[in-house]
Amino acid sequence: MRLLCGLLLLLCLVIWAADARKGGKGLRGRSRKRTVKRFAADCKESSVNGEKFFDCQERQLTAVLLGWPEDIHHLQLARNKIQVLRDNTFSHFRNLRSLDLQQNEISRIEEGAFNGLSSLTTLLLQHNRLQVASEGTLIPMPQLKYLRLHDNPWRCDCQLDTLVRFIQVPSNRNIGNYARCAEPREFEGRQLKKLDAELLCSPQPENVLIPHPENQILPAPQKKSDATSLCHTYVHPVPRLDCRNRGLKTVPADIPLDIVRLDLSRNNIKQLRPKEFVSVKDLKLLNLSGNSLESIDTAAFMGLLYLGELDLSNNSLKFFQYGVLEDLYFLKKLSLGNNPWICDYNIHYLIYWLKHHRGVSHTGLVCSEPEEFRGWPVENYVKTYNADCPKDKQLGQSPGTDPAGITAHQELTAQIDEEELVLELGPRPYRGPKKYEIIRLT
Repeated sequence: MRLLCGLLLLLCLVIWAADARKGGKGLRGRSRKRTVKRFAADCKESSVNGEKFFDCQERQLTAVLLGWPEDIHHLQLARNKIQVLRDNTFSHFRNLRSLDLQQNEISRIEEGAFNGLSSLTTLLLQHNRLQVASEGTLIPMPQLKYLRLHDNPWRCDCQLDTLVRFIQVPSNRNIGNYARCAEPREFEGRQLKKLDAELLCSPQPENVLIPHPENQILPAPQKKSDATSLCHTYVHPVPRLDCRNRGLKTVPADIPLDIVRLDLSRNNIKQLRPKEFVSVKDLKLLNLSGNSLESIDTAAFMGLLYLGELDLSNNSLKFFQYGVLEDLYFLKKLSLGNNPWICDYNIHYLIYWLKHHRGVSHTGLVCSEPEEFRGWPVENYVKTYNADCPKDKQLGQSPGTDPAGITAHQELTAQIDEEELVLELGPRPYRGPKKYEIIRLT
């Protein structure tokens, strides 16, 4: 009898616990519900134009966790501590279109890691520790259009053969761009996109470099600022390149052609040379604030027909050369604050351009020098400059004066003065009386 009572009591406890898990009023149920909410709040779920984003960047994650929403379209896992991607890691995210895994510590990807990602178009794996990968890893992603692999220490040998051949397929023009070999020495620095795949599985004599124009050991200029290795690339919601605070002294080379937003703020770029951005024709936002920018070449912004926002604040600009802004047909916002603008004739071009592009919203255009105009809005200075050359005020104009204010008496006096000068200097060949046309310049 006692045994039967004990079993009944145990059964009641099990039923009560089950109800609590389903959202009952039990204390343990309420505690578990809060835990799930707190866990979900660690990452940010948002929706943009009907597409769902799940942002788990910079969370010190070492793996993909259970319980995340499975209907998301974009999963952002950048800047975590993930080291290995195991089979079926993302298989339950069937709607995923982009997967951002850049700036982790990934050194190994198992063959089935991307199983189930049949809708994925964008995969970001740059800035990791990958040395080897194969084409088989990418087979579950037939829609893949963008694959970033640069800034990984790729070991270019026979194990990389299938991946290199896949990258070099002509239709894969946005697959593996800028990725380079780190070893062996004879391939160091070579782009996977241009590497001769036939050489990967061919044994090479030691200490013998393969004769190839790209294989030459380059001098110091090889370390020229390279956007793909120094900066971070993001594809969603729009392609952007983040080069903030990288110690850059020049605009980096090899900026991806599809970039829409480019952030070069807080560097040490002192000069913009001609055609710095000519290859990035789709650029819509360019941030150059917080540099030491002193001069901008007339052709620096050539080709940026679609640029809508330009930030030049917090630099050392004093004026713009004539023509600097002429290519910016669709500019809507121009930030110019905290620059030492000198209010003299050189500043007039900027005001002239803004006057004829009234749709451009601008801020921060304030005189720094000379002292008498310090703190003035540049527009007010230009108005004052023009006012110093007064309009015709017809001062004391009397009958007998022409529209220029010159009387017949004044013209006669000028002719008499010339005749007196001839008498003083002695005989001269005969010349007819010379008349002056007096023009007043405003």
